[in-house]
Amino acid sequence: MNLSTVEETESSSDQIIHKPEEIDWQMLDKSKFFVLGAGLFSCVSATLYPVVVLKTRQQVSSAHLSSLKTALSIIRYEGFRGLYRGFGTSLIGTVPARAVYMTALEVTKSNVGVSTVNLGFSEPTAAAAANAVAGLTAALAAQVVWTPIDVVSQRLMVQGNGNGNGNFNSCKYMNGIDAFRKILSTDGPRGLYRGFGISVMTYAPSNAVWWASYSVIQRLVWGGVGSYVCKKDDDVLRPDSRTVMAVQGVSAAMAGGVSALVTMPLDTIKTRLQVLDNNDDNNNNNRKGPTIGQTVRNLVREGGWMAFYRGLGPRWASMSMSATTMITTYELLKRLSTKNQESLI
Repeated sequence: MNLSTVEETESSSDQIIHKPEEIDWQMLDKSKFFVLGAGLFSCVSATLYPVVVLKTRQQVSSAHLSSLKTALSIIRYEGFRGLYRGFGTSLIGTVPARAVYMTALEVTKSNVGVSTVNLGFSEPTAAAAANAVAGLTAALAAQVVWTPIDVVSQRLMVQGNGNGNGNFNSCKYMNGIDAFRKILSTDGPRGLYRGFGISVMTYAPSNAVWWASYSVIQRLVWGGVGSYVCKKDDDVLRPDSRTVMAVQGVSAAMAGGVSALVTMPLDTIKTRLQVLDNNDDNNNNNRKGPTIGQTVRNLVREGGWMAFYRGLGPRWASMSMSATTMITTYELLKRLSTKNQESLI
């Protein structure tokens, strides 16, 4: 069932904005959807990856350094390749994790949307609720696949940190496979799922808030500027493809910025749990990560409550840019993967 209101009447001008129809799960060619998605999102990940490295380095450092100083330090001591440490591992894990995420998102959104409308809720409310539940479900499903990849790639990200800040794991890793084996041998399967609980606590609500906010903000943007940016065709306002992408991008960036600010403390705790070792653990043969309580106390001791917001700049930029890029890419992907292209006109 399509939850997007294709034709909306603006109360201020009594004009109809004819927006493109939203594409649901049943309308997609699944094989094309996943193949094209792997290629498109791999390119997006490659573009944004250096910002993720900067964010991670700042979060695990006990000293407060600006994003610029952190970037210059990496380039000076490690070269530009330092900005892509762990990228191969991250890219390999992104493909299956993204496939799980997109499948859970679209299936849940479609089913919850239909159920919500059948319960008598208005279409805007049903759309917001469907997006929120779909975002929550997709994040939960994807974290099962993504957490081990995240642990390995973040260990590789901080391995070249020459500042000596933080109680980094003493192991040196040649590559992602070597890191995977060493983590598994020293910490067991639990080592690969360090921070899983906090990851779910971070990403599940964040995704729910983001998708619900995106749905609401997009409607507000159309309502606020729709009559000014659309071409008039008789009594109907028809936005072109560039206008549609612009509205989607602005809505995504706004939702991403709010989500980054709200979930930043949880993300900092998660990153430290996944990367740092416990100072109090003297048994190197059975290393354990710090607890959430220890991590919180260490952060407060290092820089007060503002320490939880180290790396906020890169994360804000990363989430806003990622949200804008991802949503426009995702909407493009769905249009390219639609079975019947004529239905989109």
